Amino acid sequence: MSAAAELAAALKSGDRLALARAITLAESTRPDHQRAARELLRCLGPEGGAHRIGVSGPPGVGKSTFLDAFGLFLLERGRRVAVLAVDPSSTVSGGSILGDKARMHRLAQDERAFIRPSPSGGSLGGVARRTRECLLLCEAAGFDTLLVETVGVGQSETAVAEMVDGFLVLFQPGSGDELQGIKRGILELADVVAVNKADGEQAALARTAVRDLSAALRLVGARGPEWSARALAISGKEGTGFAELWAVLQEHRSALAASGALERKRAAQRVRWMWSAVEEQLHATLLAHPAVRARRASLEAAVGAGEMPPVEAAEELLRLART
Repeated sequence: MSAAAELAAALKSGDRLALARAITLAESTRPDHQRAARELLRCLGPEGGAHRIGVSGPPGVGKSTFLDAFGLFLLERGRRVAVLAVDPSSTVSGGSILGDKARMHRLAQDERAFIRPSPSGGSLGGVARRTRECLLLCEAAGFDTLLVETVGVGQSETAVAEMVDGFLVLFQPGSGDELQGIKRGILELADVVAVNKADGEQAALARTAVRDLSAALRLVGARGPEWSARALAISGKEGTGFAELWAVLQEHRSALAASGALERKRAAQRVRWMWSAVEEQLHATLLAHPAVRARRASLEAAVGAGEMPPVEAAEELLRLART
């Protein structure tokens, strides 16, 4: 049995250490690790049927606190929960804080859950380069509810919306008064909107925000005939509103499945994944070409000094790669 087949068997048996090793391979940039990860995915076979949910929202909305409490709520209902928490990477050093696991301390201590903080690497929308592979690995390990926490909020969150079944966006009480500052794109992506921190003195503000956001969602319009996005109030601190939220998320997925839209969505996601892999491998092949490596520094210097247009430099690199 090959090393990949052995790791796949351990993964399917629910071995958490095997899952951690598999994700490390998937996230690695080393060519030998990338080859091993591809072989592992082949050994695992077709993707699973886990419920994939993207979770986004502006900084300070309480995403980690919400996920900690909501994850426990799901565990109590017999779900097996994996959280892929994508941390922002520094554009200077490339490093990331990876503090989400510490902020989800209660969920992290439960053996029925799995939390994996991953650096975004500066990729679009804060989505880690190998998040798609990590989703499949968590499914293979038996986790049936996958929560992908993304960094920030905005049109770049399209990257995560395109790899999950449903997209949940969190807002704070008072957001209804700030709709002019909310990009239309994020509401167009949302399948469910939840106003967090709907407790104490902010409860009334949260109800107002739900009404305003519901009106905004109606103006944006439905993403398809199967579903119209909904807004509701929750409290990650007190755990209130979770039953309604989970019911709505399940209703959304059931509506997609019943109409055939879920399978069409998954098929489109696989095709996008294929082309993403093509682009990544072409880029790596280009940079590894001897003639490109020899000329790269001088062309970068010329472009940086304003002595050569970027497009002209790009064309020369592509010509060199074809030789």
